[in-house]
Amino acid sequence: MSAAAPPSTCRALTLAFGLYLVWVLATYLLEGRIHTLLRPEAMGARLYYSLVANVLIGIGGSALVIRFLSRAGTVSTQQAGFRGLGHAFATVVIGVVLGFAFYTLQGAPSWNPVVLINAYAQVLVGSIAEVLVCWAVIGALSQSLLQEDRGRWMSTILAAVVASVVFGIYHFAHSPPFNQVPVVVFLSVIGLVTSVFFFVSRDVYGTIAFHNFLGILGVIRALDASGNLSAFERPSSAAGYGRGSHSVADRRACTVALLGKRTHAPRVR
Repeated sequence: MSAAAPPSTCRALTLAFGLYLVWVLATYLLEGRIHTLLRPEAMGARLYYSLVANVLIGIGGSALVIRFLSRAGTVSTQQAGFRGLGHAFATVVIGVVLGFAFYTLQGAPSWNPVVLINAYAQVLVGSIAEVLVCWAVIGALSQSLLQEDRGRWMSTILAAVVASVVFGIYHFAHSPPFNQVPVVVFLSVIGLVTSVFFFVSRDVYGTIAFHNFLGILGVIRALDASGNLSAFERPSSAAGYGRGSHSVADRRACTVALLGKRTHAPRVR
């Protein structure tokens, strides 16, 4: 980008990072500030957080911003990861295969298909919001704005880093231990894996399918370690946010385990 950015570029950056900041703020106010996902009894609060922060702002807001950017000619829908049903179908298949391979190579704690489906459904809404905000909006916009000065490959690398870093920083708005520096750094590195998939495939749907697999490993490992894995062996166990979500408290255990540390979940009254 040039030193003096044109008004259209400033508007695009304001919209993209404004959306990001509102999403992060909503996450903090509705989840991180009051530890919503660490309180199993807070069913209404968890549902409200998911609907407002992830569905309304993360997903709905991203759709509006992408529409504005595409109409302004700043980012095309193809750059944002929307390239038609045929391409989406192929990349979703690839995303599922690669994600499942990642799950397998990390030592799959369960092969029960009901457990896998329940865990996948549990983290899906959050994954959709994360991919849309961090990659389809900020990542695609960064690459588009940097390409003229930096070239195709360098702009893509820089955009991948930007998307991964904002994905990691977003977790400061969450409950412990996700708001701790080592975990944020770790998740930023994990974000680089998602960045590679997104910028190679240029498809939102396949990226969501792949990115979601990075989350279910943690959920299933934590449930297995806590002896609660049987709760996910029933088809209805993840049907609602109240009964089905074991939330960040479960993912917490596995994230810390991946970091090679040990922690204890806070006692829930």
